[in-house]
Amino acid sequence: MRARIAGVATFLPERRMSSREVEERVGRESAGFAPRPGIVEAMTGIRARSVADPDVQASDLAVAAAAKLLADTGVETADLDLVLFASASQDMAEPATAHMVCAKLGASCPTFDVKNACNSLLNGIQVAEAMIVTGQARRVLVATGETPSRAIRWRVRDFAQFVEAFPGYTLADAGAAVLLEPAATGGILHRSFVADSTQWAVGTLPGGGSAHPREADATYFRMDGPALRRAFLSLGRGPLDAALAETGLVWDDFAAICVHQVTEPYLRTFVAGSGIPAERLVVTLPEHGNLASASLAFGLATALEQGRAGPGDRVALIGLAGGVSLGVLFAEL
Repeated sequence: MRARIAGVATFLPERRMSSREVEERVGRESAGFAPRPGIVEAMTGIRARSVADPDVQASDLAVAAAAKLLADTGVETADLDLVLFASASQDMAEPATAHMVCAKLGASCPTFDVKNACNSLLNGIQVAEAMIVTGQARRVLVATGETPSRAIRWRVRDFAQFVEAFPGYTLADAGAAVLLEPAATGGILHRSFVADSTQWAVGTLPGGGSAHPREADATYFRMDGPALRRAFLSLGRGPLDAALAETGLVWDDFAAICVHQVTEPYLRTFVAGSGIPAERLVVTLPEHGNLASASLAFGLATALEQGRAGPGDRVALIGLAGGVSLGVLFAEL
C-alpha cells in the first residue's frame, strides 16, 4: 500500500504589503536609520507578500485552508483519522496548536504537532504517509498556518541590525492543507531527508523556549543569510541525485517541481546547481514572498490551478529549512 496526495488547498490573508511598504515601516519605526529605497526587492526579487491581521492566529490560517480542502474533496471531519499541524509557527507553547485546529474544524480524531522550520509540512506529509502505510490511519489531514510577520524586527538600531533582521522581510503569512489517503498504485514514490544540525544557530527565533523564556529581544527572527546559503550549498546536490537514481527518474519526468523559495537569487543558484529545468519549476516568490512551511503546498496548488499538473502526473517537492535540513518528495497525483 502507498499513500497519495488526495488534495491540497491554501489560504492567504487579504492584507498585502509591498516591499516598499516594508522599507517605509522600518524607516518609520527606527530612530536614525532608514533602508535604501528598493533594497528589499532588489536583494530578494520579492515585490509583495500577505500579512495576517493581529487577531488572526496560526491555527486560523490552517483552518481556513483545511476547511477549503475538505469542501473541495467532499471529506467530512468525521472521516479523518488523524490531523497534524505541521508549522514553524504556533498559537502558544502549550498545548499543541493541532488541538486548536481540530477544535475550530470540529474534528475529534487524534492530533499532534510536527515542527521542523520550513520543512514542517513536508515532514508532516512524511509522518502521515508512515501512519497510512503501517495501517495506523487511512485518512490524514496535514495543515500549516504560518504567521512569521509576528517575529519581524521593524525597529532597528543600525545597518548591522538591519542585515541580521533582513531575512525576516522576505516572510509572509499563509495557511495550507494537504489530505493523504491510501493508494494501491502511484501516490508517494520517494521521500528522503538529510540534515546538518551543526548549523542550527544560523537562523533562530529564540524566544519562548527554555533558553530565552521571557526576553523581549529574543522574540524577533534573526539569521545570517550568507551562512545559511553556504550551509545549503554544502549539502550539495547529492540528495537530489540519489532520489533520482533510486526512482530511475529524471527531472523531465515531472510535470511540476516545487522548491521552497526564500529569495530569487538563491532560487536561481539552487536550480542551476541541481539541473532542474526552468520550465518545470513553479515560481511563486515575487508576488507572495517566503511562505515558510506553506511554500511547497502553495506551489503545488498553483501548479494544479494553472493546469501544469493533474491526476496521473508526477510532481516533486523539495524543501529547504533552517536547522538545517533538505527534503525531497516525489509523488504521482
